[in-house]
Amino acid sequence: MSDIKVGRIVLSICATNCYYIYREGSTECIVIDPADRGDQIYEVLRSKGLNVGNILLTHGHFDHIWGCDELRKLSGAGVYALDKEEMLLGDPSLNASAEVGRPCTVKADVLVSDLEVMELGDFRIQVLATPGHTSGSCCYLLLDEDILFSGDTLFEESVGRTDLPTGNGGELARSIREKLDPLDDKVKVYPGHGDMTTIGHEREYNYFWN
Repeated sequence: MSDIKVGRIVLSICATNCYYIYREGSTECIVIDPADRGDQIYEVLRSKGLNVGNILLTHGHFDHIWGCDELRKLSGAGVYALDKEEMLLGDPSLNASAEVGRPCTVKADVLVSDLEVMELGDFRIQVLATPGHTSGSCCYLLLDEDILFSGDTLFEESVGRTDLPTGNGGELARSIREKLDPLDDKVKVYPGHGDMTTIGHEREYNYFWN
């Protein structure tokens, strides 16, 4: 389908990509990784005539969740995260928020599992567990759109760091091999930091892919 709209707001001290997706003509959107300033995200979307229906977290690091609770409070949206990320989300020492002097925790309303397919608003979204950046990192694949939100698992010609709590380089390599390599070259990838890319481009040019 071609009527999907993907918007981006860059937030937090880490220049994190907060995405919102919606169908042209619809007033409901989904937010992926409300990185900071939940009130700002809310106002930007309201100014566009959009209501937040759901909030998806790719993982629990502070720079992806700082705006989550405020956005949830203002919008009433439910928060989704991979089940294996529950502990990191609830521990400021694990999600690194304590380290940067602004402790934060988030409790997801819905814990999802690997390969689960969610019907959220106008979208069918599959959860791909991709441990490595954190033990509970995941990507969200829009099944009818050839679009992947990769969080900090995959960047343009790079991957996320693995030296923070629960990170593991071997697991990240396995996640790419088992979950991302089978995807079609044409799948557009929207990462947690930096610019959009495609699976085909990363398969050819990403040093870490193989």
